[in-house]
Amino acid sequence: MHFGPDLLILGALFIIAYVLGRLGKSIGLPAIPIYMAVGLLASPNFHLFPLEFVHTEYIELMAVFGLVLLLFNLGLEFDQDEFFSNAGKLIISGGSYIALNMGAGFAFGFMLGWGTREALIVAGITATSSSAIVTKLLIELKRLANPETPMILGVTVVEDIFIAIYLAIVSVVLSGETEIWPVVGKLGIAFLFLIVMFTVARWGGRVVSRLFRTKDDELFTILFFGLAIMFGGIGEILGVTDAIGAFLIGLVLGATRYRNRIENIAIPLRDVFGAFFFLNFGLGLDPTKFAPVIVPVLGAVLMTVVLNAGAGQFVAWLNKLGPRAGINASVILQNRGEFALILATLSLSAGLDERIQPFAGLYVLIMAIMGPILAANSEKISSFILRPRSAAAKARGAQKSRDPMLDEEIALVAAVTAGQDVSLPRADDDSEPTLDTTPRGQAVSQEPVTGDVDALIQQAMRQSDDLGPRDRAPRERDSEY
Repeated sequence: MHFGPDLLILGALFIIAYVLGRLGKSIGLPAIPIYMAVGLLASPNFHLFPLEFVHTEYIELMAVFGLVLLLFNLGLEFDQDEFFSNAGKLIISGGSYIALNMGAGFAFGFMLGWGTREALIVAGITATSSSAIVTKLLIELKRLANPETPMILGVTVVEDIFIAIYLAIVSVVLSGETEIWPVVGKLGIAFLFLIVMFTVARWGGRVVSRLFRTKDDELFTILFFGLAIMFGGIGEILGVTDAIGAFLIGLVLGATRYRNRIENIAIPLRDVFGAFFFLNFGLGLDPTKFAPVIVPVLGAVLMTVVLNAGAGQFVAWLNKLGPRAGINASVILQNRGEFALILATLSLSAGLDERIQPFAGLYVLIMAIMGPILAANSEKISSFILRPRSAAAKARGAQKSRDPMLDEEIALVAAVTAGQDVSLPRADDDSEPTLDTTPRGQAVSQEPVTGDVDALIQQAMRQSDDLGPRDRAPRERDSEY
């Protein structure tokens, strides 16, 4: 069997992906849409690339490795201590965010009229963020120290748990079972698998650590890679998908003291095999099928942006953060990526409506390109939106900080110059000056005390001098001077 042509094509595609990736990185684009676009260019349905793969089944196997390693690293990076120490707050924040997006996505899926199972997939596609893109944006935009960053990371942690549970449910729903007891049995097995692995991850870290007592990096890599692939297979056999099996073993290994060492080796492997996954997804796209789903995709994009704007503000309010933090959170969390493509792949293998794959591909392409651009300019966006409110607040603050004594002096002088009577207090009287608005010629029953303007000003200055420095309101210097 000759693999020369396939190796040539694959190497050329990776080099093209490198060049486009460098260009995309210069404007802040993540790698996911780049790899998908390169796969689309080489798609047999696109007819732009001069060569075609002969043995596509091997590319698909590499793509499975990429999927397994993507979820394995997701579990490996899951911070159990952070989650359990702030479980209540994280569940409320992340749960409300997921509930808003999931509910609207499910309703949107029903509106499309593609079917009940398809609506469940569409809801998952539009409901959860891409943890890889979110984390990468926070690092590249240097926002790890921002006040909203712990909230954003907390939402992604809850999303990771939701993905594990959701995929377990979806795998049973897509299995085609119609009898109630087989469905209940499969759900029971799936949740038992989840509970056992979460328990081992929480309390069995020391026991699992004994397996990794080797200084040989080669054997160390073979061990954790083998575990990831093996548990991916176990998950597939148990009916919870290979992705969840890999996520759960990653969760267990993340609880060991070898977590950092595993990460240093696993991340480059994830990047390489993950590129195969996104490339293979692009290869399966048919541009001629984009036209029927353009309107649904644009509707989903609009729904995602609007919902995330509201959800971001709501979650920021729950965490006692301001509108600016809510805007920064919403534009980062609206990025969609690998989970949407995983669901599309599952729907394709389950024989669901064929429109889901182009829908997911075009939706992720748009969101993965638009999201980072909006995130990079979120400070400008928030300044533009919050500028009128800030200007009004400054005006109210300036009005409150105005010297009341100065207002009184101005009023007295204006009254005298307008010809009104002002009753000045005697030297031994602590009362305030009184202003009589009756014109001088019409005063009947009162004996006004009159004087020239100079006398009035001197009286006002003496009263001002009687105020100590502590009693006098501070005056702000005009910024123009």
